[in-house]
Amino acid sequence: MSVQIAPSILAADFANIQREVEMLNASQADYIHVDIMDGMFVPNISFGLPVTEAIHRHATKPLDVHLMIVDPDRYLEAFTNAGAAVISVHLEACTHLHRTVQAIKALGCKAGVALNPHTSVSLLEDIIEDLDLVCLMSVNPGFGGQKFIPRTFDKVRKLKSLIDNSGSKSLIEIDGGVNQQNAPLLVEAGADVLVAGNFVFSSSNPIGTIQDLKLL
Repeated sequence: MSVQIAPSILAADFANIQREVEMLNASQADYIHVDIMDGMFVPNISFGLPVTEAIHRHATKPLDVHLMIVDPDRYLEAFTNAGAAVISVHLEACTHLHRTVQAIKALGCKAGVALNPHTSVSLLEDIIEDLDLVCLMSVNPGFGGQKFIPRTFDKVRKLKSLIDNSGSKSLIEIDGGVNQQNAPLLVEAGADVLVAGNFVFSSSNPIGTIQDLKLL
């Protein structure tokens, strides 16, 4: 299976969001990555349900919704109704992570868990078999355009080993600072899904950039 690409709409031109979504529809992107930030779990505020609904209204690609928010359980049903196909919550934000994962699945969405750069993948040992996706943050969450953290490569390899040894079907997603230089190394280490924001949307040819990533 070739690597899957999930361009982050956070880096798009919000004044022309329909045009940007239609560009992604015409590309080889597999998902549209939607970063939800609340100004509490992370220092930035992005957008919420109305914008997610608007993206979904124009999208032909499934929405990969990344909740960087406190107490995400309160909003699982709302984001499902807004069009999410995948919902990822942060391990650091969930008191009862297993319950949250089961709630996501009960709503008919794929369930993901995101880890901040300081969080060990070993903390997923008791839940990895229940997950469809693990999102490794390769930057500190909250802002786009940050520099990739090289330690991520080793973290991907450790997570890949955990998944293989457990029999889990979980995909490994990398979020933050992905570019043409580190993308091949991430795929070699075991990554399945690459989130790319500024690298795609600042490109003079975003569709071509996505195609190049797909060819890794």
